[in-house]
Amino acid sequence: MRSLKEMLLSDWDLMRVLRLVIGIWLAVQAIMMVELFTGLIGLFFLYQAVTGTGCGVNGCYTAPRRSAGQVKTEDVDYEEVA
Repeated sequence: MRSLKEMLLSDWDLMRVLRLVIGIWLAVQAIMMVELFTGLIGLFFLYQAVTGTGCGVNGCYTAPRRSAGQVKTEDVDYEEVA
């Protein structure tokens, strides 16, 4: 398991920063308007930003892109249907 310091200081990208900003904004709004539900959503966004998680246990994983040289093209056999 990663340490808290390593989790907080590594892998920051645009979506993680955006989650942090939205979470802080929602938390402040929840405190100002005394709204519990808005506060829970803000805490959810803050949790995602601090821990670096996304949609699920593994986050929103997508396979890394392949460069044009790595794509393998296989021959396709076509059969005529009458």
